[in-house]
Amino acid sequence: MKNVEINSGEFLISTDKSKLDIHAIHQFLSTKAYWSLNIPEEKVQTAIQNSLCFGVYYDQKQIGFARIISDFSTIAYLGDVYILEEFRGHGLSKRLMEMIMQHPDLQGLRRWILLTGDAHGLYRQFGWTDIADPSKWMELHDKNVYVK
Repeated sequence: MKNVEINSGEFLISTDKSKLDIHAIHQFLSTKAYWSLNIPEEKVQTAIQNSLCFGVYYDQKQIGFARIISDFSTIAYLGDVYILEEFRGHGLSKRLMEMIMQHPDLQGLRRWILLTGDAHGLYRQFGWTDIADPSKWMELHDKNVYVK
């Protein structure tokens, strides 16, 4: 898969995994992200290895992240989306979503899915809607999996 990058003023968004700061991503996900508190760094590393990742950078510092789990044919799951608090308000989450939704390897998918507790407004700007028939969806969820 070819790396894609866009410069947006003083910010860079890139799919190049060699640029990712795994420790910074782990720090955010394990301490600030309500969906993955206490996640071990090894789990973050494995997740990144098996995903299409988007890093957001300012002055070569990792300030945001998102990842896609996909078969690149029919379905994609969007997860672990964040922009560091001190960099919010610059439209970076919108630019990140634009790049994700326009990524050449993610076109023509039948279904996209995500879970969010607080960013519905952002995703609705890109055509996302509530699940039409939640009675068809099931899950197996262990919210305490990272608690020791």
